Amino acid sequence: MFTDPLSFLLFFDDLPDPRQDKKVQHSLTDMIFLAMCGAIANCDYWTEIEDWAYNHVEFLRQYVPLEHGIPSHDTLSRVFSRLDPIAFSECLIKWVDSLQLSLEGQGVHLDGKVLRRSFDKAAGKGVLNVVTAWAGDLHLCLGQLPVEEGSNEKTAMPKLIELLELTGAVVTVDAAHTSKKIARQLRGKKADYVMTVKKNQPSLYNTINRKFEELSEKDFEDSRVRRYTTRETNGGREEYRRYTVFPAPAELRQLGWSDMKTIGMVYRERTVGGKTSHELIYFISSLEPKVRNLAKQIRDHWKIENQLHWTLDVTFAEDTSRIRKQNGPANAAIFRRLALTIVKRADYKRNSMRAKRKHASWAEENLLRYLTGKTA
Repeated sequence: MFTDPLSFLLFFDDLPDPRQDKKVQHSLTDMIFLAMCGAIANCDYWTEIEDWAYNHVEFLRQYVPLEHGIPSHDTLSRVFSRLDPIAFSECLIKWVDSLQLSLEGQGVHLDGKVLRRSFDKAAGKGVLNVVTAWAGDLHLCLGQLPVEEGSNEKTAMPKLIELLELTGAVVTVDAAHTSKKIARQLRGKKADYVMTVKKNQPSLYNTINRKFEELSEKDFEDSRVRRYTTRETNGGREEYRRYTVFPAPAELRQLGWSDMKTIGMVYRERTVGGKTSHELIYFISSLEPKVRNLAKQIRDHWKIENQLHWTLDVTFAEDTSRIRKQNGPANAAIFRRLALTIVKRADYKRNSMRAKRKHASWAEENLLRYLTGKTA
């Protein structure tokens, strides 16, 4: 992932250290490198990172000085609980930008995730919610921001978009973030959008619903209609999807939906264990009404759940993590996403994420392959 692991640490030179200078023994960049390596090497808690580091101190000293030895888990906990997670996220976003990966036509999926065990009743602190940008086909976390206490995802999402380089990307969001403001912001970042529409946008929803009812009455014989169906069978689950797209009506374009070109409908029929469920979803997009491309973007939005959120919970134990002190949960979440990105993008051995993390913990050469390996 890094041509030289030390070059990665340069992005943190200006990261404000929350400690008083006269009391600092362990370099902040030393601890960031140590925690990143530990997260790759199957460590989910500060205690595990400390134990792993003691057994690999000579390897670590090839890259960071560790002048005062390995910091204790208490030190790691204390420093990362006080470190500003927004400033930390901004450093990582700058590193992602330095990779100069083209996002042209790439799906970037935005969504929030609650860390369910991150609450601290004694401190009066609720659960942490994190919004993340995930480029599914690139297996890359473009950035994340914690939702501030007393706020919500709708406040954090525009802040995250503002930090990201999204030129050429196709950004997908669920109905909770479908808004004219987000649409304008994404177009201002030279990105396209695909947004799910539900009844929380009543005017938009009703207009789209009426248009598709009109088209349905005519059996979708309008020459501008484009349709596409898919069928999947997997693990006892059968799923049928029918996508229908149509050029956005003028009345919607005139209501301030920035560059809206397409309205769409997805009918899904799912059968599991002999029981069949039905779902109808509407969406809008700044893309042209090309049904196969839009079907892919709609389908790919689930990659943030399947590739990122599910892996974080099952392999990195994020949902059960008891790291809860101050900013600790938010910064630990950053290390998990960074580690997941590094391991997922490595060509070395096509094993499960769980197996790859174990391989990194067993042998330093495996960890080094992930850190410096050829990207997929």
